[in-house]
Amino acid sequence: MGRGKIEIKRIENTTTRQVTFSKRRNGLLKKTNELSVLCDAQIGLIAFSNTGKLSHYSSHPYRMDQIIENYQRSTGTHIMHHGHAHDQEDLLTEMAMLRRQNLSLEMGIQRYLGEGIAFLQYEELTKLEGELQSSVARVRKRQEKDSMLIKFV
Repeated sequence: MGRGKIEIKRIENTTTRQVTFSKRRNGLLKKTNELSVLCDAQIGLIAFSNTGKLSHYSSHPYRMDQIIENYQRSTGTHIMHHGHAHDQEDLLTEMAMLRRQNLSLEMGIQRYLGEGIAFLQYEELTKLEGELQSSVARVRKRQEKDSMLIKFV
């Protein structure tokens, strides 16, 4: 008897999402390796977690750049120009950094919305409270300014 089907939608809990990604990535890598060995297929797999961590696989004895070059020849597209591996590495590094920055900003927004604060330390909660109080004060000041303008109109 097999497992029941699950609804395919974004997992909201970040911890559960990361655990699910890790388990499914490992399963995907295993299946990719099996397909490569059984069918003597050239396979390249690139995946980034939501934290920006890179996972990749290329079937033995091929390197990822060889698989990408073969893909480019077959499709007539140009993902990576030959001889620019360092440029690609720089771009991948920058992309991973930007993904981490994006995640950090998303987490900050979630905290301002009151989500994901269960694991914050007391000091972090106090700092967040102060930031929120400052934001409320700025909003009230702006409201007062606008209400004064409305009275004169």
